Amino acid sequence: MSGGTLAVALIGAALLTLPGRPVPGLRLAALLPAPRAPARPRRRPPKADPLELAATWDLLAACLRAGQPVPAALRAVTEGAAGPEADALRAAAGLLELGADADEGWAPALGCPGTAEFARAAKRTARSGTTLADAARDLAQDIRAGLSDRAEARAQRAGVLIAGPLGLCFLPAFVCLGVVPVVLGLAGRLTVF
Repeated sequence: MSGGTLAVALIGAALLTLPGRPVPGLRLAALLPAPRAPARPRRRPPKADPLELAATWDLLAACLRAGQPVPAALRAVTEGAAGPEADALRAAAGLLELGADADEGWAPALGCPGTAEFARAAKRTARSGTTLADAARDLAQDIRAGLSDRAEARAQRAGVLIAGPLGLCFLPAFVCLGVVPVVLGLAGRLTVF
């Protein structure tokens, strides 16, 4: 290091560390790189409650069976609801109210995983003339059946997981209280003869 560079470094260090009045415009923070903001972990959007979604499909089916037009039924069902599914259905209702065809109108709902199956069914009903209320009812039933199957599988898995520790607890007791006395009793009879 040359003498001039060393002198400048020493004077700078002395100015930063010496007590006294601060030198205007000279701050330690200005010499250091600005700290970066900590990276925020990306959060997934909250997943919709499946039972709430099934209730939405049931309510939509009831509105459609009552004779409401599809956009009005979608607005009634999603009023006050939050989440990506409700937003997608509201967007679809807006497009359908503006006169969009089935492909354009149901595009927002196709982009949302919770409403994609219903949007596909709605596009089919627009072409074939089948009732959309039946599709909504079937979706609600499918969701509830899937939840029931998952709950039953968890209950069966819990039964299997509980059997291991119970076996480890009861097997030594069974051996000590059931098998050992019988063996000792038989051994005592054999030694008598």
